[in-house]
This record gives sequence, C-alpha cells and structure tokens, in this order.
Amino acid sequence: MSISLSSYPAASLVEPARFKQIFRAYPGGVVVVTADSGAGPVGFTATSLTSVSLEPPLVSFGIANSSSSWPHLERAGSVVVNFLGSVQEDLARRFATSGVDRFAAPTRWHRLPQGEPVLDGVTGWLRLTVEQLVPAGDAHIVVARVAEAWQAEDGRPLLFHNGAYHSL
Repeated sequence: MSISLSSYPAASLVEPARFKQIFRAYPGGVVVVTADSGAGPVGFTATSLTSVSLEPPLVSFGIANSSSSWPHLERAGSVVVNFLGSVQEDLARRFATSGVDRFAAPTRWHRLPQGEPVLDGVTGWLRLTVEQLVPAGDAHIVVARVAEAWQAEDGRPLLFHNGAYHSL
C-alpha cells in the first residue's frame, strides 16, 4: 500500500511552541544525568536518552546550552544516567528545577568508586565515559560509552507525557 504525499497538508516552518506541543504527545522515560567535573556534583532531568549502538555500547542524550549543568558536563569525562522509578517524581522535579541545590536533603546519593555521583533508590544506572559532544542548535548531544551498568531486580519506570509524570 502506498500513501500519496498529496494526501497530507503542506508542511510549514515549525515554530518552537508547535514543536514542543508535538513532542509533549510523545512519551519518554525519565532519567537524571549526574556528573562531577571537580567543582561538586551536578545533575539534570532528561527524557532524551537513546540507545545508539550495541557494539560498542553507546547512548546519547541532549542537554540545553542554557542548562546550569552544561558547563560542568562539558568538562566531565564521565557521567551517570540514573533511571527513575514510578515513585520518584519528586526527584525528577527537583533535578528539573533551576536555582536549587539538587543534591541537598532530601536527595540521597553516594559516589561510585570512580567518583561519579549516583542517586540512591533508582531502578538502574549506567556509568558512561563521554565520547563526543555534538553541537545541535541550542543544545548539545552527548554520545557516551557504557562502562558499567546496574539494574534493580524490579521497578516500574517513571514516564513523562503531555507535561505530566506517569507510571506503567
């Protein structure tokens, strides 16, 4: 079955508000990316995590150039992707909030043997070594190699869809 392109309305320049609206309808898993480039731990909430390659194991995620975490992440050689569980909406919101100490109580966290900050109680995490920082519009795409992984026995993921957090 073929579909004629003429059956679709003509495409037009997509304004930022429309672009955001379209992606609000696309659900994403919620993670918190953490790092420490030597000035203390930083982190931010993301839904842009993507598996890129199996051999070698590579992932990517996006970070806005305007993010307070970007200057630190740009200098970090490694990061941790923390997979949030369905009961961790408060943690997702804390790491998405500007101007707060995201690692202060009630956030529970510790350092891996290599020094990276990792959040306690998550459903899993990946320790990554940064391979590439790719400029992309008003953001950067980070491509990183999975160096170590941990996953809880059970755990329901936290999802983000239509401007709200959800669980399966």
